[in-house]
Amino acid sequence: MITKAYIHEYGNGKLEPEHIAIKLTLESRGIACELFTTKRLSRNQLNINNSTIVVGDNPTIQTVLKKLGYNNYTDSYPSCLHSYLKRRVWESSVGELLRKSESIELSNIFIKPKNKAKLFTGFVVNSNQDLYGLNAISKQTALYCSTVVEWLAEYRVFVNKSKIVGVKHYQGDASLNLNMSEVESAVAAFENSPNKTMAYGIDFGILKNGDTALIEWNDGFALGAYELDKEVYTDLILSRWKEIMKELKKDF
Repeated sequence: MITKAYIHEYGNGKLEPEHIAIKLTLESRGIACELFTTKRLSRNQLNINNSTIVVGDNPTIQTVLKKLGYNNYTDSYPSCLHSYLKRRVWESSVGELLRKSESIELSNIFIKPKNKAKLFTGFVVNSNQDLYGLNAISKQTALYCSTVVEWLAEYRVFVNKSKIVGVKHYQGDASLNLNMSEVESAVAAFENSPNKTMAYGIDFGILKNGDTALIEWNDGFALGAYELDKEVYTDLILSRWKEIMKELKKDF
């Protein structure tokens, strides 16, 4: 049973809006909340045990999970969902792209980090000159690459305990609606795969031709809420955290 939450702050009590919502919700349920900084985390000053949860952004929670010995991460593009992408997606590395650029002109490729989401913001390569910034990054850095498509609207679908608990628009034309049959089919495919997790966000968009396509899958331990009801959002975060702790099977 969770009795205490550590909530990440950026200093002087500054919190992400999502984390404010979780803090208020947990406190309303009688769960004590304590703020922590990245410095405290790096100094191992958090007493994490089976009755605690840690709330933070993606890099912060990945640091926490690394300290706990968790490394069972699901790919942003699980193989069971490839048919829903409606575009080509492949893996590469900074070194490989730079080597290719020495012999050919690269264009019409969207790239983003595979494992370190905050290393740099994903961007479109229209010419080899667009790769200049990658020279400062380790050549071994893994990348996701995809052909460029035009998204007219983008949505996040929130799933907790196998059920869609919310759909929130976050970019593009909000008057365009997702094909929910396609979304539900993708969720079912993921739920019936070895990659299944208790809670997650799965982003879909509407392409220029009107098709609904998968943008990417996102783990539920740290998600942008996009104004999802705070009770629903908190339950989702709790579900995934409890699942991870169960997987770790740690006796703190």
